[in-house]
Amino acid sequence: MTIDYRPFVIVALTIVLGTGPVNQVLGQSDRSPANIAAKTLRPVSSFAGVVDTRARSAALFQEAGRVLRHPRCANCHTGDGQPLQGEKQRPHRPLVVRGRDNLGAPGMACTTCHGRSNFDPARVPGRPNWQLAPPVTGTKDKTLGAICQQIKDPRRNGGKDIAAILKHMATDGLVKWAWDPGGGRTPAPGTHAGFVALLKAWAAGGAHCPTP
Repeated sequence: MTIDYRPFVIVALTIVLGTGPVNQVLGQSDRSPANIAAKTLRPVSSFAGVVDTRARSAALFQEAGRVLRHPRCANCHTGDGQPLQGEKQRPHRPLVVRGRDNLGAPGMACTTCHGRSNFDPARVPGRPNWQLAPPVTGTKDKTLGAICQQIKDPRRNGGKDIAAILKHMATDGLVKWAWDPGGGRTPAPGTHAGFVALLKAWAAGGAHCPTP
């Protein structure tokens, strides 16, 4: 019989590093209009009044960009050698580095702690193929206009055309995880379906970018 020691390792790290639920201060949810708006995405239909096609396309990406710049996405798309954690985007604890193929260093690979699903008792997120995003796709400290141009550039998006980008956003498990992060984390705004719909409408309108 093979014993999976990963849960025991994760719990030990949780106790030592103080990252578990016992260390979290849970506040009451803010039901203010501003907070509710921050958790939602405008539907594609709400942009129908923007007559200019170019302006409408750019506005659609601006809305979708709220997901791209959210910590659930940006924490892995750092572009440097380390991921970030949490809403305040602090350096990953314990210290990890990108390593070969974005999978972590030998002996401290991403899958040492991150399994195929979230492990909520220790607040450790998980999905199959957990890893850092390739450096070329980093979004840290970039304007939304620059991120838009990067997403459209096959040299900086993993060799994808627009159709492949849309497929990636619609089907990739790590993208979908942003709306099911577990562990009391704030999910990305809106829904995955709403995010994909915005990007499809953006592409259909010419894939124009917001002004940097």
